[in-house]
Amino acid sequence: MRVVFMGTPDIAATCLKKILADNFHVVGVYTQPDRPKGRGMKLVAPPVKEVALENNIPVFQPENFREDETVEQLRALQPDVVAVVAYGRILPQKVLDIVPNGFINIHASLLPQYRGSAPYQWAVLDGLTETGVSAQYMARQMDAGDVVGAAKTPIGPDETAGELLDRLAVLGAELLSETLTKYENHALVPVKQDETKVTMAPMLDKTMCPIDFTKTAQQVHNQVRGLNPWPVATAKIGEKTFKVYTTAIVYNPAKMPAGTVLGLTKTGLQIACGEDAVEIRVLQAEGGKRMPAADYFRGHPLEA
Repeated sequence: MRVVFMGTPDIAATCLKKILADNFHVVGVYTQPDRPKGRGMKLVAPPVKEVALENNIPVFQPENFREDETVEQLRALQPDVVAVVAYGRILPQKVLDIVPNGFINIHASLLPQYRGSAPYQWAVLDGLTETGVSAQYMARQMDAGDVVGAAKTPIGPDETAGELLDRLAVLGAELLSETLTKYENHALVPVKQDETKVTMAPMLDKTMCPIDFTKTAQQVHNQVRGLNPWPVATAKIGEKTFKVYTTAIVYNPAKMPAGTVLGLTKTGLQIACGEDAVEIRVLQAEGGKRMPAADYFRGHPLEA
């Protein structure tokens, strides 16, 4: 079976490594173009490209599939199936028609929940205790294809979106390998998504970062976890704005008003919320380094 793989970031690289280890015949890899990064703006290859080159697999990096030549290039690979994991490109119908019901996408949610570009982040932001990965036939509408497999996993109460993604990558890789095996054996059973249960997971942006301490401590804690590692929650404390990476929920027995600095403990800075309080444990001052909040505020005392 001839497999074409499409993907870009680390989660996709993990999936590609898995199907190569399981001896699937990958005849080509599509990934986004190299992008400039860092202070020197040096071009950096996507993780998927690095895996492909290490395994001597042809790599294709089109900006899009608008040109007929790009579409025909994919057709010339004669794929029996196309595996797609976080590719970051919309595939037009003329591309999907190359292998009807042969584009299989791994999505980091339990569809029809959290269709969109930030599914696992929104699962954390919304305080879910369980999520997973889904395998689906790709359709013209984003993440709306028939589901052909799924795997669940709990979300830890203090787990960040980044930590969750690391686990979903492994889970998704296993699911992709299992799904390709069933596809090859004509054993997939497609299930239509229930459109009445659809939720969306739009792209994250920096307008979501500022913490509103009038929200409950649980909501603030979920915000901090869900925006870690990007774009990272922020809080203005005193006259400075800090990136907030880690928090814990604590009690506010005196019922002090939201936003009140309750004090500094050995483990962090406690701030009252609309309900209970949060203890900020890891933060980063503007122009500074990420560090324990207790260490920072011992050197920069605050008045309650």
